[in-house]
Amino acid sequence: MTQPDDADLAHILRTTRTIALVGWSPNADRPSHHVARFLAARGYRVIPVNPGQAGQAALGGTVRASLADISEPVDMVDIFRRSDAVLPVVQQALAALPGLKTVWMQLGVENAEAAALAEARGLKVVQNRCPAIEIPRLGL
Repeated sequence: MTQPDDADLAHILRTTRTIALVGWSPNADRPSHHVARFLAARGYRVIPVNPGQAGQAALGGTVRASLADISEPVDMVDIFRRSDAVLPVVQQALAALPGLKTVWMQLGVENAEAAALAEARGLKVVQNRCPAIEIPRLGL
């Protein structure tokens, strides 16, 4: 399990169109809210996922309770959860989102078992990084 290099990161971020953001918060002070707005402003379709906020309007769509509630194609799952809570998220993503290409774990989030599971299914895995930092850093 290796972290993607800059070329891989740039490819992931250029080819991704739809992102399910797990752990989205309606609180503008929370990093998940800021990152979701940043990604949406950059042209990504962001589907917020938060069971406590399900049904609310956000980012031009509706907050979903879980990944299983998403019926449209998703390219990347961006995970804002504690590292020890990532494995069930990845398991649900693999079961519910055919065509998923990338599992992205936010800053401070790493889970070797979840990463190995996703990689074994052919997905790209990014751990302990933030797309809102990587996009400007890579000049995308």
